[in-house]
Amino acid sequence: MHVLVLGAGQLARMMSLAGAPLNIQISAYDVNSETVVHPLTQMTTGNDLASAIRQADVITAEFEHIPLDILAVCEKSGKFLPSTEAIKAGGDRRIEKKRLDDAGVKNARYFVIQTYEDFHKAIEHVGVPMVLKSALGGYDGKGQWRLKELDQADTIWAEMAECIAATDHQAIVAEEFVPFVREVSLVGARSANGTVAVYPLAENVHTNGVLSLSTAITDQALQEQAKQMFTAVAESLGYVGVLALEFFDVSGSLLVNEIAPRVHNSGHWTQQGSETCQFENHLRAICAMPLGSTRLIRETTMINILGEDRLPEAVMAMAGVHVHWYGKVKRSGRKMGHINVCGDSSGSVQNKLSDLAQWLDQAAYPALHEFVRKSSTQA
Repeated sequence: MHVLVLGAGQLARMMSLAGAPLNIQISAYDVNSETVVHPLTQMTTGNDLASAIRQADVITAEFEHIPLDILAVCEKSGKFLPSTEAIKAGGDRRIEKKRLDDAGVKNARYFVIQTYEDFHKAIEHVGVPMVLKSALGGYDGKGQWRLKELDQADTIWAEMAECIAATDHQAIVAEEFVPFVREVSLVGARSANGTVAVYPLAENVHTNGVLSLSTAITDQALQEQAKQMFTAVAESLGYVGVLALEFFDVSGSLLVNEIAPRVHNSGHWTQQGSETCQFENHLRAICAMPLGSTRLIRETTMINILGEDRLPEAVMAMAGVHVHWYGKVKRSGRKMGHINVCGDSSGSVQNKLSDLAQWLDQAAYPALHEFVRKSSTQA
């Protein structure tokens, strides 16, 4: 079986690693350089998308922001999964919001802005404070604003107007500010026959809009809510593959914040924490294989490595600590890899995180240090 992945980053890399035991060969199409590369070595293996499509049994994607002309060619082949509509929903917040509404899934009140007049209508409809996000592009905290007081409106509008003018078909989506208790996400898979398998919820901590730390949690009431909402969205999209929903936990009631139509950063813990990782289950789903078990087999926390390209030897020597590098050139704030920390119990994981914090710099790993500080205060 040969799978062509649109995108040549770390998610394609991890799909390749997960696919090898199943005899699934992965090629990656770099949409920026317009070349086909090996997802692990990054060596160029071709520069003809049409040939790569012909050679592939299945085509999938590792990110949402795929040029529409490339998406159209892949869709025409009849090999693309999950679907172009799902990818568009993940890449355009206007489509995403409509899809959530169509699926009957709760999400924050919103209003789409293209003009200054729309901005003031949004203020009336959504209220202040509000969160504003670019409809196209923007991720890891980029392309976002917060309107906390009305006297900020003109300053923020100037920045948003510049954003709208810079990209064709751009707009801003205004959302009500949700006073959530925490952010959680659910990663799951759906097969073409409608079979759904979801992983345990993960509680997520962000730093400057970038995911820093994810921990698999057990909360049966929230899990059931999340699974129902996941199933509704996946069925509405006719989805095949792994899908992630990001939620706000509002005192035990979930609101969907975002859809991610792909394997997801908050699901990296499944590589060590679950019987079948998210990367393998994505490949199983799109290659028409039975889904693997999503059962939690050990308590796990994932820590993102941002802007760092090495770790102390003491970290590498710790039992239950698994490091995953992405083979990237170091750049400030860049996702360079992640660390999965495993234990027999939540207490065991907390102890290991405390040990890790002694070796990892607070400026580079603020979420880890804050987690350890809170844990020690609550103990």
